Amino acid sequence: MTQHHRLRNLTCGGIAAVFCVLACGCHDGPLYGLKRINPYYSMREWKRDRELGVTDHQRREELASLAGQIGDMSAKEQAKWAPHLDRILGNDPSPEMRRLSILAAAELKTPGAIEMIERGLDDESLKVQMEACRSLGKRREPEAAQLLASTLGTTPELDVKNSAIAALGNHKGTIPVESLRLALEDRDPATIDLAMKSLKGVIGKDYGSDPKQWIAAIDGQAAPTDATAESEDDVRVAAEDDGATLR
Repeated sequence: MTQHHRLRNLTCGGIAAVFCVLACGCHDGPLYGLKRINPYYSMREWKRDRELGVTDHQRREELASLAGQIGDMSAKEQAKWAPHLDRILGNDPSPEMRRLSILAAAELKTPGAIEMIERGLDDESLKVQMEACRSLGKRREPEAAQLLASTLGTTPELDVKNSAIAALGNHKGTIPVESLRLALEDRDPATIDLAMKSLKGVIGKDYGSDPKQWIAAIDGQAAPTDATAESEDDVRVAAEDDGATLR
């Protein structure tokens, strides 16, 4: 009986040791799946590690975690991760991984962040393009509004167009105003409503739910009231009369 218990204890201990090795021995700390495809590793080693069992789910979870933390990192830490994100954006076959890399790039304070996000606008996946638009809405560089305006004017995709419209609402200046003013002439009612909502953020005023009122206000052609019109006519006539008297 004693020998039976001893064998059972040895078996349990062996199983526990195996689990410890699997849980700890093969990994090297947090964000393991991402570290093993760090740009400082070769593409060959990256492929080998993926074959050994780094799952797509694990990599997505780790990249999502990185995207939520990278904004609070130091400039040095961000500079370390920036080329890694760029590598994912350029090489990863998963649209979700590329989208998450854009999400993380939106928080970078390192040089080249805006260029990385711009690459997402040309991605084959619509959800990556939409994430690039949302990310440009978070940036304060003048180029961000310019890229959004260009996207709004060229993309044939309604979802991408609307993402650009929403993102332009976070910017100020003539570029977003002019771009959104053109969107007010769109045939899609949802796009027009979204453009008016974004213009409220850009201009800081509300001209109602009629796009014509917004267009008139932006163009400086708001129709005056009758009383105002008469007053303006009186001033113009008086000025002409004064001119005639002076002559």
